[in-house]
Amino acid sequence: MTKGSETGPLAGMKVIELAHIMAGPVCGLMLADMGADVIKVEKPDGDDSRRFVPPAINGESAAYMMMNRNKRGIALNLKQPEAVTALRRLLEEADVVIENYRMGTMERLGLGYEELRALNPRLIYCEISGFGRTGPYAQRGGFDLIAQGMSGLMSITGEGPGRPPVKPGAPISDITAGIIAAMGVSAAYARMLQTGEGQKVDTSLFEAAITQTYWQSAIAFATGVAPGPLGSAHPLNAPYQSFRTADGWINVGAANQRNWLRFLEVIGAHELGEDPRFANNHDRMQHLAELEVILNEKLATATTETWLDRMEKAGLPAGPVLDILEMQADPQALARDMIVELDHPGAGPVKTLGHPVKFSETPASIRSAAPVLGQHSREVLSEAGYDAAAIDAMITAGAVIAS
Repeated sequence: MTKGSETGPLAGMKVIELAHIMAGPVCGLMLADMGADVIKVEKPDGDDSRRFVPPAINGESAAYMMMNRNKRGIALNLKQPEAVTALRRLLEEADVVIENYRMGTMERLGLGYEELRALNPRLIYCEISGFGRTGPYAQRGGFDLIAQGMSGLMSITGEGPGRPPVKPGAPISDITAGIIAAMGVSAAYARMLQTGEGQKVDTSLFEAAITQTYWQSAIAFATGVAPGPLGSAHPLNAPYQSFRTADGWINVGAANQRNWLRFLEVIGAHELGEDPRFANNHDRMQHLAELEVILNEKLATATTETWLDRMEKAGLPAGPVLDILEMQADPQALARDMIVELDHPGAGPVKTLGHPVKFSETPASIRSAAPVLGQHSREVLSEAGYDAAAIDAMITAGAVIAS
């Protein structure tokens, strides 16, 4: 990718990503997909996710490549003054900086919000941390697992009461924090374009995980009772969950009364419509365990494909439970460009996930694979005004790493 090749609604935005592993890189990934020129600044041995192996493709970390496509990469040793000076020069011309260091790290480098606001009043300073920059936990480091547990998510995830705590398989708080941060940056950028003034955008893994509890928090606010785990079931509607079939699992969304009656017709269980235990949604929720047993027995009489065909003809919301490889081969995922192939300078052809938002006039795009360590160091520093001799001197001194 060369500078100026960006497309998308954020083309023209320049972002310096001082972030590692996941939440911050997700933010940068979202902005880059939408056209921003995202320059990822790594330490001399690289983002820690470069060492998340296996799996690797020709020696390149699959995890790192997933999180850092569409970005240019520069490696700086911020323990050396020349590297900090170079970073300040980059930030002076940037629109956005993303950082997820421990509290106080940026200030010790002379790159805190107040210092950078004086340097560049237009700068949007995005902080992603474990718990946010205020409150009694502000000094704590944060990890996805810890945020999931403290947000209540792990108390509502799992097969049922009395079972061990379970976290969702995906790092929900990390990914959500990155997406929320990208939303916040985009909003702050819109205001900056109107007023010329930047601002701080501060979010956390803890808050990101809390936002995933909307339904359960509504129940707790209304009843004073903390909801527990329900497996794949819904806390407010039934039946809305997974059921076993003759050869696998199927998800059925027959929650409202119309779909409930349509569902009974499809599975040939009209008698359940006359059963007072299941007369309406309130009754079905009160007798959910009994309903699950009955419906699992009914649906186990035919294959997933058979049921899906019947439910689609009836207009009933339903879908298979796919594994990740099956999802990646699904025709709808392919039609929506959610599986994209790129050419990586070290790994060769690699696949990545596409951008989830489609724009009619300024489409997002997946343009380049993740950089190898220091791939764009010379290019980025040259754009910042350094000549070749100065760049060579910083490389020789160990302040800059270039591939």
